[in-house]
Amino acid sequence: MYTTIAAISTNSLGIGAINIIRVSGKDAISIVSEIFSNKKFATAPTHTIHYGFIKDEEKIIDEVLVMLMRAPKTYTKEDVVEINCHGGSITASKILELLYVHGAVPAEPGEFTKRAFLNGRINLLEAESVEDLLEAKNENARKMALNGVSGKTTKLIEDLREKMISLLANIEVNIDYPEYIDELQITKENITPVLTEIRSSLQQIIEESENSKKIKNGLNIAIIGRPNVGKSSLLNALLEEEKAIVTDISGTTRDIVEGTITYQGIDLNFIDTAGIRETEDLVEKIGVEKSKKMQETADITILVLNNNTELTADDRTLINQIENQKALIFINKIDLESKIGKIESTKKVIYGSTKTKKGLEELKEEILKIFSLEDMSHKDLTFLFNTRQISLAKQALQNIDHVITENKKDIPVDMLAIEIREAWEYLGQIIGEAYEDELVDNIFKRFCLGK
Repeated sequence: MYTTIAAISTNSLGIGAINIIRVSGKDAISIVSEIFSNKKFATAPTHTIHYGFIKDEEKIIDEVLVMLMRAPKTYTKEDVVEINCHGGSITASKILELLYVHGAVPAEPGEFTKRAFLNGRINLLEAESVEDLLEAKNENARKMALNGVSGKTTKLIEDLREKMISLLANIEVNIDYPEYIDELQITKENITPVLTEIRSSLQQIIEESENSKKIKNGLNIAIIGRPNVGKSSLLNALLEEEKAIVTDISGTTRDIVEGTITYQGIDLNFIDTAGIRETEDLVEKIGVEKSKKMQETADITILVLNNNTELTADDRTLINQIENQKALIFINKIDLESKIGKIESTKKVIYGSTKTKKGLEELKEEILKIFSLEDMSHKDLTFLFNTRQISLAKQALQNIDHVITENKKDIPVDMLAIEIREAWEYLGQIIGEAYEDELVDNIFKRFCLGK
């Protein structure tokens, strides 16, 4: 039997109107009753709110509202009590100390949600979605996490598992009970369409889910180019603030300058880098090396060129470097006389001006198009959303691919069933049908206290 746990569920470090202290476990009601002045509380019906005072013997600690929720219709499927006290850390901490004195123990990070999972209220995918909902940085990330919490993403996985288990059941009936001729006779010919359909659905889920990490965390966009082409001006124009210093002196930017905007529900993390050129200045040389490393690790690169000058050898080198990368070319200063000439590149070229703001909207739209993230408001954001889940889906896909390949050879159908079952089990691990205690502990350690 679990102990009774307690933690502050609101941000106790800040000053707000209220704090909520959550208590969960078999003794939650009795422990709170010992410090709550309202004597009717312990025998009250479930899902009711009660007014009174939290007291340390006869000393009043705070005036509170206490919500009573009896098992199993609670977040953890245990008895849960939530104490709504005044804001600020001192009062909440004092009430928490009293709960510990009377038998509760401190909740570990994520322990309330962990109990919800272990008690069968939610599956592992839904539990991880709770964390993502709390940490959502933009509207699309919130919608995606909410689909996980509500079970929409779970249904994707369950539907695939249902198709697999149906196929396995037919195979096993054919093997164990060949006399039942009314059952579907599973052969190499009729197994292929089913596996192909499963593979197609799984592949689509994985491809769409790869972008989910970008929806959650945003895109890291490196702005590169030689000195004085307008990289810092572009950053400032995109952010609509004077984030980076802009001068006519070459090499002004010597370190990384960053800023983020949210565009069509996606966070765009722009990184202004030092101008890339050969230099003997030690500090500038360090900045140039940082720029090159940032270009390698960024999701996408924007190469800025100056419309008002002829292409230089450094420009041409940078154009060649981005050919094998996700990249765009922004021709800046089109409000001035054009001297740049023809750009030889397979990358999309956008003409604009940081001074007049021309081309900036097109630049942001093209960034999203590269990752198929444009117009997200009309897309169904029912994805897997972390590395663990996507990795397991890929392992399941590898199994299905191998079964399809082996099915073309002289391999008995019952041998193929082994790998189909492995794929089914991988998908089961996504939603927590099978799990290791260490894995579960590591997942919930990432949660905040009180959740």
